[in-house]
Amino acid sequence: MRWLVTGAGGMLGRDLLTALAEAGEADVVAATRADLDVTDPAAVRDAVDGADLVLNAAAWTNVDGAETEEEVATAVNGLAVRTLAEAAGKRLLSVSTDYVFEGSATAPIPEDTAHAPINAYGRSKAVGERAVLAAGGYVVRTAWLYGEHGPNFVRTMLRLAADRDTLEVVDDQRGSPTWSFALARQLVALGRAAVAGNAPPGAYHGTASGETTWFGLARAVFEEAGLDPARIRPTTSDKYVRPARRPAYSVLGHDRWAGTGVDPLPDWRPMLTEAMPYLSK
Repeated sequence: MRWLVTGAGGMLGRDLLTALAEAGEADVVAATRADLDVTDPAAVRDAVDGADLVLNAAAWTNVDGAETEEEVATAVNGLAVRTLAEAAGKRLLSVSTDYVFEGSATAPIPEDTAHAPINAYGRSKAVGERAVLAAGGYVVRTAWLYGEHGPNFVRTMLRLAADRDTLEVVDDQRGSPTWSFALARQLVALGRAAVAGNAPPGAYHGTASGETTWFGLARAVFEEAGLDPARIRPTTSDKYVRPARRPAYSVLGHDRWAGTGVDPLPDWRPMLTEAMPYLSK
């Protein structure tokens, strides 16, 4: 079948192209930001025409920047996704975020939990989610994403390790670190299951199993790199005030994968071990 990947030049988008090639999918249209302005409705409709499945990885990802440019963030994460949903309907699989939730939970957050974003970025993504779900499409929420092809927490820790003797990392936010390539494989599998009629439309959670804190992840990164994890010191979020509030709890539940033929992602810790050779390049 013919696949359209939007945001194909980003960290997840590039991994999606690799995962599709690995899966033997040869009819793929890779639309980078330069190829497709997702805020142009006519261009979006033209791009979607003829695609059997649309994987939307295009997004405004500057969480702090969205606080002062919410209208721009919403144009990309909300209104553009609405246009994609209107054009593609049930053929659309759009990537979203844990930031649509407030982060006050104490157990993995179910897929049908109501939106309650605490920052502009989360509000912008919620607009897009509602449009996709109303059109009968698929939303896959992810969180704490890291990968080979873009700036992210894991690569930052590796870079800072060379410059600093010790690092302070917050230990009061919990989540499930997720390798973007593992997510890309899961998205391709979900797309195939959707076209085959084995996966009902709706919201799914594409995060690793298990949970840790940013402090725990930083220590694991140092362990994987053969560095002393004691160089990582715990601190609290109030020591690093940022423009956008972050959810304190971003662990997502994975119940909706049951019966689709697509497995939930494995535990975050062995996933990190598998990913490290790609992140250390």
